[in-house]
Amino acid sequence: MDNKTNKNVMPVDEILPIGQTIILALQHVLAMCAGAIAVPIIVGNAAGLSQEEIIFLINADLFVAGIATLIQSLGIRNFIGAKIPMVEGTSFATVSAMVAIAGNYNSNPHVAMCTIFGAVLVAGIFSFSMAPFFSKLLRFFPKVVTGTVITIIGISLLPVAVRWSAGNDMSSPDFGSPQNVLMALGVLVMILVMNKYLKGIWGSVSILLGIVFGTIIASMIGMADFSKVVTSKFISFNTPFHFGMPIFDITSIISLLLVTLVIMTEATGNIIAIHEMVGKPLDDKNLARGLRTDGFATILASMFNTFPHTAFAQNIGLVNLTGIKSRYVVATSGCILFLLGIFPKVAALFASIPYPVLGGAGFAMFGMVASGGIKSLGKVNFEGNKNGIIVAVSIGLAMIPVAVPSFYHAFPSWVNTLFHSGITTGSLCAIVLNIFFNGSGKKEKKQRLEA
Repeated sequence: MDNKTNKNVMPVDEILPIGQTIILALQHVLAMCAGAIAVPIIVGNAAGLSQEEIIFLINADLFVAGIATLIQSLGIRNFIGAKIPMVEGTSFATVSAMVAIAGNYNSNPHVAMCTIFGAVLVAGIFSFSMAPFFSKLLRFFPKVVTGTVITIIGISLLPVAVRWSAGNDMSSPDFGSPQNVLMALGVLVMILVMNKYLKGIWGSVSILLGIVFGTIIASMIGMADFSKVVTSKFISFNTPFHFGMPIFDITSIISLLLVTLVIMTEATGNIIAIHEMVGKPLDDKNLARGLRTDGFATILASMFNTFPHTAFAQNIGLVNLTGIKSRYVVATSGCILFLLGIFPKVAALFASIPYPVLGGAGFAMFGMVASGGIKSLGKVNFEGNKNGIIVAVSIGLAMIPVAVPSFYHAFPSWVNTLFHSGITTGSLCAIVLNIFFNGSGKKEKKQRLEA
């Protein structure tokens, strides 16, 4: 397709050559694979599931993530899906609540899973139903708030890259070993060099190439374990309600509903961030479509044996880093994730990528999210107003759970649930302070419409 045909096409709607699309899509899959497998492993172990059942959970997560990503990027009848390049996956915010639920039924793993999935189903229905009302909050997200939130998302993710670079498992004897750290730094250097010197599509997939070359080097020096690839089945189909029909426990449901509000707040920030990065106008209807996708995906997740789904922030950083804004690239990632959910051996291969390799890539990806926020804040007027203090205090408070994860341990459990995420803490603070100093946003909305 020539430039004349493309001149009126927004970057988010651009269709790239099939070869480029597949390579770029694979890069998105590799960027999210660590997060995609972590939640099923943590919850599965907490419930006392066998290794084979945990691998089944990983495949279920990839299967639903593929469907959710396709819906979010392509949309369905202008009702579900924001039509943006956003990869969906299992939310980390729900882990604590689900581990607590599993702990109440550790003598019967399948009952634990059915109770979790019952709470996930209700949370999904709640999220889906609340999407139109939650989207009305868009006027509370002027540029000073969105720029702050995007910056906080990036800063909050960077400790994840640090932990991955050290080996991820803090109880492991080789956590923080020189070998792990040098591997992460080596991957980061490879990515930077390729990003500088490679042209065209190859420069855009520097993250993918860094992860591939890093994994090859790690396997040569004994840092990669591919035993799960050998023991996994070649093909496996995700059967609905594999562990049994959902069990509805009121305490479990309430705990997950509280977390769902947190997820919706974070999702709002992520959806706003990706719209800004790709240059697509955002209104409350498209925000509702994006949030509705999370709710629908979570309902689907409860049926197909996995957990609440939302946007993966690391992939937002990848969009910013590569400059590739096409939603069709991410839709292709959805297809790949869907297929990975059917072929356990391939999924196990992705799961075998060493954490230090992912950590090196994480520094670039997560840092670019923060960079996008700083770029957005560069468009904010800081003269003659209190916008500076809004940004300063919001970022400062967001660092509390990042710097000291146990900071709220002496508070009631609902406080810990609400504020355990720096993204949620900073987002709520930015919204409240903006209302306090600048008003409700009606004036700004009127000015935008008049412009």
